[in-house]
Amino acid sequence: MRTAVVVALLGLGAFAVAAGLVLQLHTYPLLAKLQHDIDSVTISEGEGVTAVVYPPGGGMPEVRHNLRLTATTHVEGDLAAPEVKENGDVTVWKRATIVKEDSDKLVLSAEVRKICLDRRTGEAVAPCHGEFYETERGKRVTAEGPQLLQPGLNFVFPFDTEQRDHRWYDTVLKRPVDIHFAGEQLLQGLDVYRFTHTIPQTALDRFAVPGSLVGSPEPSVDVTQYYGVSRTLLVEPTTGAVLSVREDIRQELRTSTQDEGEGTPVFAGELRLTNASVTANVDQVRQNLPKLFVITALPVVLWVAGAALVAIGLVLLLVWRRGLVAGALALVIGACLAGAITYGVTDASDPDDSLDLKNVVSSSNVDYGLR
Repeated sequence: MRTAVVVALLGLGAFAVAAGLVLQLHTYPLLAKLQHDIDSVTISEGEGVTAVVYPPGGGMPEVRHNLRLTATTHVEGDLAAPEVKENGDVTVWKRATIVKEDSDKLVLSAEVRKICLDRRTGEAVAPCHGEFYETERGKRVTAEGPQLLQPGLNFVFPFDTEQRDHRWYDTVLKRPVDIHFAGEQLLQGLDVYRFTHTIPQTALDRFAVPGSLVGSPEPSVDVTQYYGVSRTLLVEPTTGAVLSVREDIRQELRTSTQDEGEGTPVFAGELRLTNASVTANVDQVRQNLPKLFVITALPVVLWVAGAALVAIGLVLLLVWRRGLVAGALALVIGACLAGAITYGVTDASDPDDSLDLKNVVSSSNVDYGLR
């Protein structure tokens, strides 16, 4: 009876410790990664917005006030990209965003971007075949060689997001900007991190516009476009998923004699994800969190419990002075059994196994609405 107790304690302890090690060293790297086949649509809305609108039929651009806007963003995985490989470290995502005013359905802005991402950190990586961004039809900017065209975080934060500054890529400035950890809060019952930053009014391009757009009698006026934004992101830290986005955007055209606030507004207003989009993001994370619990918190529980069982078994082995050979076998069998079972279950759960990456013809086509 005493030998059986020692064998049971040592076998179970070895099983727990070994299972925790496999979960940490094999399962976590295999499963905690961005998916190749993402396909999601989110909607942002804004009310009372001032913006420049381009009337249909080639009419002169004009400033309109109190607009209601809808911004639709579609993110999809480019499975045909050469960087996309089963259990590879890099994935390729394409994002299309189109902003329309609701009354006449006129397009205010649109863009499409393609980026290679590190599947664990969410950082843009290079070289990236075919990386680009495009905000006007026919004027696509592409990466060259090892150049990082859109560096920093673009879509998500790293798994196990830390409470520190991160580099978030701003699509208007075309460069990453520090975004700061600003605290924790609840979002529909989920603990999330809040990240914020404010980009002050920054000069962009200088170009000529019709005088009528900026209140001048001249047929053409040289102006400088300025841009600033206050941005708030709510991030689920375990997955790094961005659940909610709010952006208060201010853009204006200034002549050489105008100061901040004296120019013509190109865009002035706030866009934020709709409640429906936030809820959909939260629901998706709720589905993923139990899987991540298994590969993040469970290994620690298994190590502690397993170590305690092994310690008790060894103490009893020394006190009772019997069952030495059986105890040693129990340790070996328990560890081997845990490794085999955990390894097999992990491989069977690998989402990359369900993708037929060899027979992909092309990614799906999206109407990006570029003018």
